[in-house]
Amino acid sequence: MKAFLLATAGILACSISMAARADQNAVVQADFTDDQLNPSHWTLTLHSDGSGHFTSQMGKAPQGGDESVDVPNVDRDVQLSAGFTAHVFEVARRHHRFNEGCESHLKVAFEGWKKFSYMGPEGSGSCTFNYSKDKEIEELGDSFEAVAETMIEGARLEKLLQHDRLGLDKEMEYLVDAAGSGRAQEICTIRPILVKLADDDEVLERVRKRARQLLAQAGT
Repeated sequence: MKAFLLATAGILACSISMAARADQNAVVQADFTDDQLNPSHWTLTLHSDGSGHFTSQMGKAPQGGDESVDVPNVDRDVQLSAGFTAHVFEVARRHHRFNEGCESHLKVAFEGWKKFSYMGPEGSGSCTFNYSKDKEIEELGDSFEAVAETMIEGARLEKLLQHDRLGLDKEMEYLVDAAGSGRAQEICTIRPILVKLADDDEVLERVRKRARQLLAQAGT
């Protein structure tokens, strides 16, 4: 019995090792499109080491009024946490590198088109959906959207710091709430602007305090 358990453990370890090797040089990409929103399209490309790139494009939807700050197109490198990255690639493996139908074809409200793509030495695949009945796929879409929200908020904070320092108060209040509810994830991706805000004597103390709070929560 002991020999069987040891052999089983060896097989599992080997499988895990093989899976890790398979992910090397692999890429998962998430694309989101909704012409009624701004940005109307964004893409997050993620490598197995957590490095990646995020881009977003403004659409034709009406821009915000005086109380909001619209963000220009975002195009920057990003580093995501090891935990988030590992989960993304685990989901990709469990779903056959997204070589399966993700769309539920149910009559539900339009939530934006999401496309997951996997590209790696062992194969590639993709699937597109508005809403998926597969809980894991649907939740992965939510997580990618939450990371995109963080990236877009980071760009908005940078613009406010340059052009409307008083507007930072309301925006930071929103970001703290979004991070607490999970609507914004991977706060570590916008660490530079948060550090800048936390150290800036010319912004409101509430803004500095919330920046420090977010940095602490992100473990940075």
